[in-house]
Amino acid sequence: MSRIIHRSLRSVPAVATRAHGAYIFDAQGKQYLDACGGAAVSCLGHAHPDVLAAMHRQIDQLAYAHTNFFTSDTVEQLAEQLTRTAPGDLNYAYFVSGGSEAVETALKLARQYFVEIGQPARTRFIARKQSYHGNTLGALAVGGNEWRRRQFAPLLIDVIRVSACNEYRDRRADETQQQYTQRLLSELEQAIIDAGPETIIGFCAETVVGATSGATPPTPGYLQGVRRLCDKYGILFIADEVMCGMGRTGTLHAFEQDGVVPDLVTIAKGLGGGYQPIGAVLASEKIVSALQAGSGLFQHGHTYICHATAAAAALAVQQVIERDHLLEAVQQQGAYLHKALRDVLGELPHVGDTRGRGLFAGVELVRDKATKTPFDPAMKLHAAIKANCMARGLLVYPMGGTLDGHYGDHILIAPPFIVTPQQLDFVVDTLNTVIREETGKL
Repeated sequence: MSRIIHRSLRSVPAVATRAHGAYIFDAQGKQYLDACGGAAVSCLGHAHPDVLAAMHRQIDQLAYAHTNFFTSDTVEQLAEQLTRTAPGDLNYAYFVSGGSEAVETALKLARQYFVEIGQPARTRFIARKQSYHGNTLGALAVGGNEWRRRQFAPLLIDVIRVSACNEYRDRRADETQQQYTQRLLSELEQAIIDAGPETIIGFCAETVVGATSGATPPTPGYLQGVRRLCDKYGILFIADEVMCGMGRTGTLHAFEQDGVVPDLVTIAKGLGGGYQPIGAVLASEKIVSALQAGSGLFQHGHTYICHATAAAAALAVQQVIERDHLLEAVQQQGAYLHKALRDVLGELPHVGDTRGRGLFAGVELVRDKATKTPFDPAMKLHAAIKANCMARGLLVYPMGGTLDGHYGDHILIAPPFIVTPQQLDFVVDTLNTVIREETGKL
């Protein structure tokens, strides 16, 4: 009997004993192709020798030092790496232990910025339905994942909520893509006006929505419109790229493909590739300079911020991505994956949509393709697909509640950047078999 509070309190997961490249092995020696990176984390795969060597060197020299007393060369080098490769004036980095902490940090940094510049009446955030920003209370509050929020709602701050950008689900038959985009932007502007622009701190959104709706990209021009509205009303644009960032979509930052630069960016999973727990906030020059000119400090902190060993792992991961031109590999293998998903799964009667960017893909399942009617949630189709895939040696990330937190099923695919076409063929072929089997039972 395990003494761990596992995700399910009624079962104990398989025991992982080792991992190498794109594969994880369990205690019985069974091999699994890690086609989801856990949760889009393992961007370099497992046991990369350069990352392991960097971690060993760091531990031999300095594993940890508290930031109230010291910085370290490795952390400073990681900040230089990230700010050098970031677009615009994202010139500063703040390092934490994961995505939820990064979002909490961004929210507090945004609030303090307005206090420092003499606008303390700005106390509210705008965020979207069917989004996910983390599981701590602030992150949960800005998130729009209703299933995750429900029982904790009385503890959460009030957040203004607007529609998600999900063209497959929400664009009307009588609308062009441009008209749909403009409708969303008009809704956002009206929400700003109704709340009072002088009360709003920032707009927080995932560039490409991850687990909640399944690798859902924005429509062309949507984020540029968001950026214009934020500038018009003096609101900060906070891009959550915890899951979709750090090369996952084929550019280091997903928002680069949308022609915008946010004021704050949260990153985590692909930052350290799972080798150590690490996340970060990238902050624009105007935000940090306001704090420097004002109080001279950021009123925030955790014990393990700027952890030297975590920074060593992340720095090695980012150096490998840059040195080995893995962004180009993501673009190339991503194009291969999306074509295969369209050609093979797109023909299935219960696959409503395949979507995503780079090596970040979603497959939405529907009972009726013409009406986009979802399956009954009681059937737990996504869970059945996960179990069947795992039995066949494939790890994917299925989720339920795609539409509204209750109805809908989708599969998230996020393999390592080193994935091969043959491995992607295995992913698509296995999903083809499993989806046919599981939907055939319903």
